[in-house]
Amino acid sequence: MNRSSNLKLLKINKLTFDFIIIGGGATGLGCALDASSRGYSVILLEKFDFCKGTSSKSTKLVHGGVRYLEKGQIGLVYEALKERAILKKNAPHLVKQVGFLIPAYNFFLKFYYFLGLKFYHFISGSLSFDKPQMVNKEAALKIVPNVNENLLKGGVVFFDGQFDDSRMGIDIALSADANKALLFNYMSVESLIKENSKIKGVVVEDTLSKDKFSINGANVINATGVFSKSIMNMDSLKFKAIIRPSQGIHLVIDKKFLNGNIGILVPKTSDGRVLFAVPWLGHVILGTTDTLVNEPSIDPIPSNNEIDFILYNAQKYMSLKPTRKDVKSIFVGLRPLVAKDLKSKSKDISRKHKIIISDTGLVSVIGGKWTTYRKMAEKVIDKSIDISGLDFKKSITSDLKISNGLKNIDYSKDSLSEKFYLSENLIIYYIRNEMAINLDDIMSRRSRCLFLDIKESVFIAPKVVDIMAKELSKNNDWKKDQLKQFYKLTKIYSI
Repeated sequence: MNRSSNLKLLKINKLTFDFIIIGGGATGLGCALDASSRGYSVILLEKFDFCKGTSSKSTKLVHGGVRYLEKGQIGLVYEALKERAILKKNAPHLVKQVGFLIPAYNFFLKFYYFLGLKFYHFISGSLSFDKPQMVNKEAALKIVPNVNENLLKGGVVFFDGQFDDSRMGIDIALSADANKALLFNYMSVESLIKENSKIKGVVVEDTLSKDKFSINGANVINATGVFSKSIMNMDSLKFKAIIRPSQGIHLVIDKKFLNGNIGILVPKTSDGRVLFAVPWLGHVILGTTDTLVNEPSIDPIPSNNEIDFILYNAQKYMSLKPTRKDVKSIFVGLRPLVAKDLKSKSKDISRKHKIIISDTGLVSVIGGKWTTYRKMAEKVIDKSIDISGLDFKKSITSDLKISNGLKNIDYSKDSLSEKFYLSENLIIYYIRNEMAINLDDIMSRRSRCLFLDIKESVFIAPKVVDIMAKELSKNNDWKKDQLKQFYKLTKIYSI
């Protein structure tokens, strides 16, 4: 997957595509893979970097959504659990089983949780995840030594899926590339091309070179998540649906706060939300919040209230209590939710995706979650084929293996950091094969350094940018600018 090679193809050939996909997050990449693997010609255009937005800032879980069972949304949970099994089958290098303890402080809740999770496991129909089990106090403390033992009656252990979200995104991009999709990051859609009141293509600008291109296509798919309204407005200002971005923040702390490989799930916190303490890449993620925001941002900022909310609730369930000084990094994602009106509360808005087709033929997909990205993409491509009149070809992604981009990487001992692995060879690989352009691309998404430890990331950033500059033939001014932008970004990830 090489950007320069793809640009040459775009410049030399006046190509017309079966599918033009706007947005390089989970949904857009899923659509690119689904369509290209069916044999259609595909181009994907991402304004920033692949998975720069919410798709790199999830809770890192491949799950059915335990809390939706209590709301009676069994169909939503069933579909997600089915997709969880498909993801584990098709990307075993990324999707792993992770365990959670739900601590119970009265016996009624202990049995209530157990019955609910038995049903959760039953409807999954999956043999690839262990069954839930009820445990007493002693067993609970052995599994999660740092769980608050005051009045603890034991709990329930259950298992779900875990993954590295942006790595999944890159591997899906590599899979689409292998199926001859043309993918671009840092390519901004500036306007839509229309003929006879129907969309026939897009005008784009390469944000790196400032070159502009007109690209024609039979289908244009808007998969830009919380930014969907901006593309819809290019089409028509008549669109009335309300997209309510919901902000979820995550705090990264040391692994000692679990002291094991099993996480903690609290079904109801002080305001009725779910709290996760998830072991991930040698650290622990605490999350998440669910706060409606008025305007979307590519780099959303956590509020003090959100930080305090997570720490307050985590402290209630941990013996060793995390405080602000223990937070190594903060990352924030925005969920693209479709609300009925401005009064809708985030926790009451369905997470089910919605496909909207305009009079001009623009196909917009909003909502959903990482776990169901594949099924969402299949439905979007099916609908797009139907309205455009292309010959129908069936989706094959339910049995399509996702590429393992790092499979043949030589993990030498020359890491730039003692806290996480990042070597010169790996940086060069990211640039040559995975379209890493900026320092942020490597530090945040190709590796997860910025998400794990701000101080260490700042420490190694000059070394990383030196390697990048040499590989990309950049000068000192470029290096200074990259470091300036990166240090500015790290402030968002810091308390």
